Amino acid sequence: MGNQNKLGIGLMSILLGISLIGGGTYAYFSDHKVSGNTFASGTLDLSVNPETLIQVKNIKPGDSFLRDFKLENKGSLDIGKVIIETDYEVIDAKGDNTEDFGEHISVEFLLNMDKHNQPIYKTTLARLKNMTPDAVATNITIPAFGEEGLPIGSSDRLVVKFQFVDNGQDQNQFQGDSLNLGWTFIAVQADGTDH
Repeated sequence: MGNQNKLGIGLMSILLGISLIGGGTYAYFSDHKVSGNTFASGTLDLSVNPETLIQVKNIKPGDSFLRDFKLENKGSLDIGKVIIETDYEVIDAKGDNTEDFGEHISVEFLLNMDKHNQPIYKTTLARLKNMTPDAVATNITIPAFGEEGLPIGSSDRLVVKFQFVDNGQDQNQFQGDSLNLGWTFIAVQADGTDH
């Protein structure tokens, strides 16, 4: 056998060895499983009944109006707290207002305990409009609904007394005026839990 043949056989042996080593790294048993996971978020659904809280005409200083409404959790998550955002617009009939009509409308939140309404918090519409969400929750809705908020499927009532305050002074500037009040109820989820 010549050197050329020996060199060819040697080269073939080396290539065969490399192919066996390389091929051997892929020769093993394997198995795999795919894990199917789902993350589905729940819903917050706060229902307010009635939607129109108050509509009165021809009020005068000293008049008051008691209204109650039902808040219900129709979602799939517990509501930790409810925040009430207040906004209003004053329509100044004669254009002579020197004061904010909202300063003359008091709002008293009452706890309805078997119709023996207990006061929770009293303020004016003007001050309520400027309260922070945390202050509203701390002073009004948490005392009204409790620390647990509104669990799934539960409901609670909030009683409110509105009054056009008679301050004993000239309030003629408000004759013929109207105030359009808008309350936005915001449901905030309860704290997260370990599952």
